[in-house]
Amino acid sequence: MNERSPLDQTAIAEMTADRAMMASAADFMRKSIDHRYSYNFSWLGVPIIQYPQDIVALQELVWSDRPDLIVETGVAHGGSAVFFASMLELLGGGTVVAIDIDIRPHNRAVIEAHPLAKRIVLMEGSSTDAAVVEAVAERARSARSVLVVLDSNHTHEHVARELDLYSAFVKRGGHLAVLDTIVEHLPGPFAGRPWGPGNSPGSAVAAFLRTNRRFVTDNGLSDKLLITVAPGGYLRCVKD
Repeated sequence: MNERSPLDQTAIAEMTADRAMMASAADFMRKSIDHRYSYNFSWLGVPIIQYPQDIVALQELVWSDRPDLIVETGVAHGGSAVFFASMLELLGGGTVVAIDIDIRPHNRAVIEAHPLAKRIVLMEGSSTDAAVVEAVAERARSARSVLVVLDSNHTHEHVARELDLYSAFVKRGGHLAVLDTIVEHLPGPFAGRPWGPGNSPGSAVAAFLRTNRRFVTDNGLSDKLLITVAPGGYLRCVKD
């Protein structure tokens, strides 16, 4: 439906042209990650592990696109799944399919006991496993609008495969959000993690956009955030 409120694009352009402000935002991101800032927040009682700015951005996408199916890869504690379920509840219907290779029993118990559990379907398995993808595809076939949010394994190879598989479910006017593209802009390596600059969600998005003509970066969303784990990661589908 694309009913986001009109924005002062001139003010946003002036903000992004302000080098001092952009540098301050980048410095905040680097330092906040060191302090595990995203772990400070919850949504309706469940840890969400997201930056507040990205929560607001995702809220805007759900409200404007009116998806009846939201596909999220990466569950962790389940706060994001509950967040998406709460948005769908406000819209009057829809399902969140939340996928993770390892949904820990205590996290599953919290999610399944939540008042919004009726809107959440948990799928345990790799997001790139053929059986998981087919199960999502079956639901997507009957969906009017699909929002995809990728937030699982952050290596280039894995995210690139997710993009190839899940972008097909998004219809024109809808969105696909790739979180943690910020990894591409941070000094590596990341202790205990295989990803880093050149091997990240950001590098996977860049490669995807070089060959896929259905999606473009939603600059209107990315530019205004400044504080975000997904710079350049909010993609809008412009072709069937």
